Amino acid sequence: MSGAAPVAVCKAARRIVVKVGSSLVTNDGRGLDEEAIEQWSRQLAGLVQQGREVIMVSSGAVAEGMKRLGWSVRPREVNELQAAAAVGQMGLVQMYETKLRGCGVGSAQVLLTHADLADRERYLNARSTLLTLLQLGVVPVINENDTVVNDEIKFGDNDTLGALVANLVEADVLVILTDQKGLYTADPRRDPAAQFVHTARAGDVRLESMAGGTGTGIGKGGMITKILAAKRAAGSGASTVIAWGRESDVLLRLAGGEAIGTCLVAQTPKNQARKRWIADHLQLRGAVLVDDGAVGKIVGEGKSLLPIGMTAVEGEFSRGDVIAVRDARGLEVARGLANYASSEARLICRKSSADFERLLGYLAEHEMIHRDNLVLTRA
Repeated sequence: MSGAAPVAVCKAARRIVVKVGSSLVTNDGRGLDEEAIEQWSRQLAGLVQQGREVIMVSSGAVAEGMKRLGWSVRPREVNELQAAAAVGQMGLVQMYETKLRGCGVGSAQVLLTHADLADRERYLNARSTLLTLLQLGVVPVINENDTVVNDEIKFGDNDTLGALVANLVEADVLVILTDQKGLYTADPRRDPAAQFVHTARAGDVRLESMAGGTGTGIGKGGMITKILAAKRAAGSGASTVIAWGRESDVLLRLAGGEAIGTCLVAQTPKNQARKRWIADHLQLRGAVLVDDGAVGKIVGEGKSLLPIGMTAVEGEFSRGDVIAVRDARGLEVARGLANYASSEARLICRKSSADFERLLGYLAEHEMIHRDNLVLTRA
């Protein structure tokens, strides 16, 4: 652990996931704080105008729903919480849309459940949608789909959701904004010797004990969820900053290189983490055979695999499965995530993307395997 946070983490970040807790977007639970959301929207728009891609994971739907329904006490029944979330989502998204639009930036609502990210095909669909929105300069506002979740599939907290979204889009940085300034070596309210942690390695086991330990009363829903979220985000190469959300212009200052809050640094570079995950797949669902021209493009030029270079399809696989890419002799040259199922791949072998819609009825991707999802297994 170090005494100074590395300012380069946020300054160099191109793709940022920001998570704000309920206390930062609501009036002590009494509905949404319009002024606060206006300030967040202004900062998000500022980041977009700097050429960055930004996703906002925002709490606040239940609190806004309670206000609109006239409830003063948070309900315990799941169906009532889901009803409050459904009502509150209308206000939450409307406010972000209004405030972001006023800053010259478009917005989109995306509701996710754990099942969306556990299923390979839905995972890729969600990823494609989010990446397209980011390319269009739109800020996705994400929340858990509280209307349909139950105890078995809910994320449980938006810190975890923020980390999963960071993994989904391969963000450079996850910024978790909270009502605390960051992580201390102990609870500063109880231990006067507690020291502020400026920077540490994401996944360091000592961090969990500092935050109260997993599953303790202190940790539940508090700092421990942020520590575990940082550990999860680091799996895809994203570092995490935990900072006080009431800090003036905190997002813009972090992006400017200021050392604010606690920085938990991922040890594995983003691209390397993803490639390692693909390369480590021991069981492949199938393979595609390609011609020498495609091998040259993939190995020699680092290009994506296009269906026009495919000569045959082996095995049965679904969109999102890891498959092998083999040359004319049957030797593996690469492996990666399939954008099309085996039945569809057979139809588009040797075909240009201009033919996909006629053959399949739709066009999902131009590539069979995008270069970002492709790892060479033979140089």
